[in-house]
Amino acid sequence: MRLHLGYVPTAQQALFHASDADEVLYGGAAGGGKSRALVMEALMRCLEHPGTAAYLFRRSYRELEDTLIAEARTAYPSALYTYRAARHDMELLNGSVLRFRHCLSEDDRFLYQGAEIHWLFIDEITHFTKDMYDFLKSRLRAKKSLGIRPMVRCAGNPGGIGHAWVKARFVDIGEAGKVHAWRVESGVMGKSRMHTVQFIPARSTDNPHIGESYIFELEQKPKALRDALLHGKWDAFEGQAFAEWLNDPAHHHDGRFSHVIHPFDIPAAWPRYRSFDFGYARPFSVGWWAVGPDGEVYRYREWYGARGPNEGIRLDARSIARGIREAERAHEPDMIVRGVADPSIWDASRGESIAEQMQRERVYFQSADNARLAGKMQLHARLRLDKEGRTGLYVFSTCKDFIRTVPSLALDPVRVEDVDTRGEDHIYDETRYFLMERPVGAAKKRRPKPKGPLD
Repeated sequence: MRLHLGYVPTAQQALFHASDADEVLYGGAAGGGKSRALVMEALMRCLEHPGTAAYLFRRSYRELEDTLIAEARTAYPSALYTYRAARHDMELLNGSVLRFRHCLSEDDRFLYQGAEIHWLFIDEITHFTKDMYDFLKSRLRAKKSLGIRPMVRCAGNPGGIGHAWVKARFVDIGEAGKVHAWRVESGVMGKSRMHTVQFIPARSTDNPHIGESYIFELEQKPKALRDALLHGKWDAFEGQAFAEWLNDPAHHHDGRFSHVIHPFDIPAAWPRYRSFDFGYARPFSVGWWAVGPDGEVYRYREWYGARGPNEGIRLDARSIARGIREAERAHEPDMIVRGVADPSIWDASRGESIAEQMQRERVYFQSADNARLAGKMQLHARLRLDKEGRTGLYVFSTCKDFIRTVPSLALDPVRVEDVDTRGEDHIYDETRYFLMERPVGAAKKRRPKPKGPLD
């Protein structure tokens, strides 16, 4: 049987289909033809390789029915498949199958523990946590007899609970469009191979099938939403918890209209603080802060216990304490550093508390004020700019995990005044612990800034 698919991909869609990378992210902006690209890629792979299974994911079945399933039923020739609505499966004539699946909660990923996924497709990937992604990716496997190499294809826009890890994995690794590779080792097999990742950006202006009225509509959106959906910018997005954040390399030297600055030698007289959020399976975070002459605060060093986005290095409390003590011996040997930490580290209900274990290593903390909304408002107040472009909080450019995670935090969709705790919020938490020790009023009048390192 010869079937004409009637699909003419855009230039960016063609790049997506031609990619041989292990993992590919397509999109970034709205209207780039992401859904059509995903369903057509899934169909073409299943047609080319009989007897294979493509899994296409959205968070809910309602989203699947409104997007990927509807797109597939519109785009695929009806003679090519049989759709089993009860199972959300499309069975092709050559024995391949497209399985449309959901992963709404963290526990839902375990529904696929026994699955053999040959081709993994995830739409709106920034709505998925990294744990979901990693688990679903672990189900990629195929019998040798199939002669295929399983791979991942994703699509999405900036924003959502997965924004930080998606941006780190696909966008921040290097130039868009290029394939980026690193070597992975197998101790079991005694072999290694290259693993490849690619980000292919697409915008509505790349899609000749999008009407002009849609682009006009996107241009009328608020700036953050417009930048994300029209221009595909990953540094600002709708629902961003701290939209005040600015990182302008042109002003790292003077701190005007930029919260990120070049490091400088902090005067010994400035008060020093250390804030801490414990984590084991999740990252722990230690931040060192200095308070300037006008009350402005500087994050000048950090230690983020992560082996990857939102994955801890599983270091025990005493080892963390020893690392803190060694760092302060090297950098603040004759200074008093006041420690403040999450009150939960004093919990001794299951034995010796984390705080007590750290005290054995002569590292001490005071219990922080853990009021979530008050702490969030303190960060908003600190990030606000005055008329000269100065701010109440600066971050040294060497504190890369703060710069990566805090601006990427999203608002909670239910508790809309709070940060979504499903995101990578560990540095944010220890930041607000410190800020609650040095609270400022949102309307506090700032005195003229004296001459200092940024002048």
